[in-house]
Amino acid sequence: MKLATIQNNSRDGQLVVVSKDLQYAYEVPTIAHTMQHALDNWEQCKPKLEKIYADLSEGKISNAKTFQKLATCSPLPRAFQWADGSAYVNHVELVRKARGAELPPDFWTDPLMYQGGSDTFLGPYDDIPLVDESWGLDFEAEVAVITNDVRMHTSADNAAHSICLFMLVNDVSLRNLIPAELNKGFGFFQSKPSSSFSPVAVTPDELGSAWDGKKVHLPLVTHLNGQLFGAPNAGIDMTFDFPTLIAHAAKSRHLGCGTIIGSGTVSNVDRSKGSSCLAEKRMLEIIANGKPTTPFMKIGDQVTIEMFDNNQKSIFGRIQQKVIAYDRTL
Repeated sequence: MKLATIQNNSRDGQLVVVSKDLQYAYEVPTIAHTMQHALDNWEQCKPKLEKIYADLSEGKISNAKTFQKLATCSPLPRAFQWADGSAYVNHVELVRKARGAELPPDFWTDPLMYQGGSDTFLGPYDDIPLVDESWGLDFEAEVAVITNDVRMHTSADNAAHSICLFMLVNDVSLRNLIPAELNKGFGFFQSKPSSSFSPVAVTPDELGSAWDGKKVHLPLVTHLNGQLFGAPNAGIDMTFDFPTLIAHAAKSRHLGCGTIIGSGTVSNVDRSKGSSCLAEKRMLEIIANGKPTTPFMKIGDQVTIEMFDNNQKSIFGRIQQKVIAYDRTL
């Protein structure tokens, strides 16, 4: 099943069911007005939404509308919680290696995770406002899950059953603000502005055999200014799978329904697949040549992030964002 949120006059938008081919959408106010409403009542709403999805995908709903991708919000325009992991430890190791730092051994056994701002997500086609180019704007292409309620100190096996939906993420970062924040010993804040998510969220069955219950085994394709930047496989070199990340987040707290858990920047040891963020490419340049040559994003740059099934059909739709100068008068 595929679901999306269309912009309307409310903060949380209008939930719609989207056809498998991403061509048509159907509003379902009698089932759930919003994505969060559907998640809060998932056991009751899911079978009703699945029936609409089947009929819509088979062309049985005559009054369905064309799916207006440009009018979508992130599937959850705001969420009770957004926690982003760093599941690809080879990526973390590379970043540390470039500055001559050793990777602590426990990084391979205990996931990194930060709690991001979840009150103002950008839509998948929204511009990324930038105050100052010197802040070092970077994209980070990731996969994320939306969970149901998760009990504190749950096991990874139990956490696997809490996954309701998958999305793609552009976890926007301001790289040049990160060092000063981390040096304070209190984590990210200003260096992590609003993230954006794919136009469509999908249930695990939409991924077919690519979803093995723990990882998504498909390339995540990123283009920068129309040029292929990277297509690493999200299921390869993922040190901590999604159930493990969820269990980690729930170690000392309950997770509320609608919690979003991100994979962190998708990265493969095989560097021929390219990268999912500028920082990784810059680190490879530092290791090879002593200095980076790839710049961070500038005003006017555009990034796209997308994932395709084995038939080269887009699963989630495309994140497509342009960097603009922040207008303080708005």
